[in-house]
Amino acid sequence: MDKKSKMLEIKTEIIDNKTLPLYEYRKQNGYHPVIGQGDHDTKIIFIGEAPGEKEALSGTPFCGASGRILNELLISIGLQREAVYITNIVKDRPPKNRDPSIEEVEAYSPYLIRQLEIIKPKVIVTLGRHAMQLMLKILGLSQIDQQISVLHGKLIDIPEHDHAQKLLPLYHPAVALYSPSQKKVLEVDFQILKSVID
Repeated sequence: MDKKSKMLEIKTEIIDNKTLPLYEYRKQNGYHPVIGQGDHDTKIIFIGEAPGEKEALSGTPFCGASGRILNELLISIGLQREAVYITNIVKDRPPKNRDPSIEEVEAYSPYLIRQLEIIKPKVIVTLGRHAMQLMLKILGLSQIDQQISVLHGKLIDIPEHDHAQKLLPLYHPAVALYSPSQKKVLEVDFQILKSVID
């Protein structure tokens, strides 16, 4: 089975899985699950925490203000959005944009692991603290207790894992909406990503 078919299989499973903790909330609000978007043969996968309302209404990851900043950051290192893959840990929107619960993360993360196994990126880029902590845990990395303020912009080797070779934690693009200085930090951190793909 090719990559596209495998991804489609994941999408169908998520749409139909009534046991998912946010399934009912999705149905009640006319939302879509947000599976992911982009190139299945990319070297870079971006992982956020969970979709917001705009994303859930359209089924597209990072399509609001945060997405606009993410697009600008990608262009700043010579990448188009279509050249990477963008997804979230939790594929459905939690109520009122609250943080996903442990139960929600556990229910949805097997789908993310399957996506990583299909794409086999060179670099996993996490966007925000929650995505970083979950990936550190999934990958069994020793930096699990460290804060994003310490780890952002640092390339972390992923030993003995076929999911990817490096993890690059970054601040969530939303921070740039409230703090211009944080946008500068993101721009600098994106240069680290450029050095890897170059």
